[in-house]
Amino acid sequence: MNTSIAVVDYGHGNFGSILNMLKKIGSKGVLVSDPNHLEHAEKIILPGIGAFDSGMQAIEERGFREALINKVTDEKTPLLGICLGMQMLGVSSEEGVLNGLGLISGHCRRFPQSSDMRLKVPHMGWTEVAPSENALLFKGIDMPPRFYFVHSYYFECDNQSEVAATATYGVAYSAAVQRDNVFGVQFHPEKSHRFGMHLLRNFVSL
Repeated sequence: MNTSIAVVDYGHGNFGSILNMLKKIGSKGVLVSDPNHLEHAEKIILPGIGAFDSGMQAIEERGFREALINKVTDEKTPLLGICLGMQMLGVSSEEGVLNGLGLISGHCRRFPQSSDMRLKVPHMGWTEVAPSENALLFKGIDMPPRFYFVHSYYFECDNQSEVAATATYGVAYSAAVQRDNVFGVQFHPEKSHRFGMHLLRNFVSL
């Protein structure tokens, strides 16, 4: 398997769990806190926890915006955004005012208030997802796949062809996105046991 996997450290991610999961599948992730060190990465993982604006501000302040966009658009390096990392691939979020990376055409919305007491926000727990037919990250995964989610905002794709998987929590939303070499998942594969391991293997093997 490819061992040149850069895990972007901008101060807002579950880095240890991701590195451990990569190790379990026989690959090696390298924590990268300097955008210059992305130069030789063959794959990039952009994790994320917390608020949209604080994440984007950290990306900007540490110089990762330009480096990520160049690697993805010019060199066609595969990029996987996880949770907040996926949300930041989009254009904007109702959670903040800063612009996202704009690598996927879409916006993040807050889950609406519901009279169903079971639909608490944040959405937290295991949920089934429905992959699209051409979703590369889900190839060979047992159906229906279940992943672990923790989020208050959901991704709404502008282009249906970029939806790699959907899930439902009061509303249907994009649980995963895919555009050429750019991928994103709203859930946490590093916390999703065998389903997460299979998905990360698929990404590493691209």
